[in-house]
This record gives sequence, C-alpha cells and structure tokens, in this order.
Amino acid sequence: MNAEPLPDEVDEVDAPPEWLAPAGGYTAEKFLAMRGLPKHTELIDGGLVFVSPQRKWHRRVISMIRGQLRTQAPDEWRADREMAVRLGLRQMPEPDVLVVSAEAFGREDPQSYYEPADVALVVEVVSPDSEERDRDTKPFKYAKAGIRHFWRVERGDGEHVIAYAYELDPATSRYVPVGIFHDRLTIGVPFPIDIDLTALEN
Repeated sequence: MNAEPLPDEVDEVDAPPEWLAPAGGYTAEKFLAMRGLPKHTELIDGGLVFVSPQRKWHRRVISMIRGQLRTQAPDEWRADREMAVRLGLRQMPEPDVLVVSAEAFGREDPQSYYEPADVALVVEVVSPDSEERDRDTKPFKYAKAGIRHFWRVERGDGEHVIAYAYELDPATSRYVPVGIFHDRLTIGVPFPIDIDLTALEN
C-alpha cells in the first residue's frame, strides 16, 4: 500500500525554458524583437509579465478615461491606450491610458512604443492581478523616467471609480499625491481636465 504524500510535499517542477527567463533578463531590444507573445505582455526588470484577460469593468474604465482625455486634450496632446513606454534598458511597461505629444502620436517610427519624453500622463486601472505592479512597481519606474503625471484608478463598491492623482517632484524623482477623486476628477494638469467618474454607474 502506497502512502499518500503529505500536504506540504511538492512535486519537483521543471525549470522554465531559457527563453522565458534568460540569465540577466531581457533587454528592451530583445523584447521588441520577440514575436508571438500574448497580448499586453510587459517587460519589467528584464522579465516578461503576462496579464490575465481584461474584465469588463477594467475595459470600460479604460475606454471612458481615454475618451474623455481625447475630447478634452488641446491640439498639442493626444490620448492613447495600451501602448508600451520604453523606460530603460530592461523596462517596457504598457500603461492602460497615456497622454502623449501630438508629434509622437503621429510619427511612423517607432510604431510599437513611446519614449518617456513623449508622455505627459500615464494612467493605470488596477485589476486584481495587477495591484502590486500598479500601486508600487510601475509608478516608481514612471517617476524615475521623468513622466510628470500619474493616475491610479481603482474600483470601489459596485461600479464606483476612485482616481488617485500624482505629480512628479523633480527634487526627489518621486510622485507626490495631488488628489483623491470619487465623483469627478477635476484637475489643471497636464491640461484642464474634468471627468465624471460616476458615468459607469448610470
């Protein structure tokens, strides 16, 4: 009669293939050259980050914020969504929404990412599998790269949207909070913006 394995015993697990975790991690150049990656794969600290399929609330919030920013942006700015930003040698996150210069939005090359100097605002809409990245890892890297404005958008009760706005302190290269918004996001930077956060509840 064979004994059942104890609950804390774990079968041996094969090491991941070298392409998934090469020594030293991936550079942005190698990441850009890869084909066949799942949609919205990011490069963070040289590692590939795969994301779960989007939930309806997450997709609707991204669409609402991008639509409002697109409508309200002056001529020199454009709103985009889910495009990578090349922050450094081994960093290529993909914000949910971005405000970029009209010149960067319209240029042909590079076609698959923006540079930090192109970006005025990045927005991350938090989902259950991205909480740590959206609250800690990615804001730190956006700030270090010099992106001046960052919003983190989270779900309250039901469909309720809560937005946390931050601005870069150039003396410390860190974000400082400038507001928490529950019903309307009204702010003057990077340009005057007024978004009804209750729109998803109607």
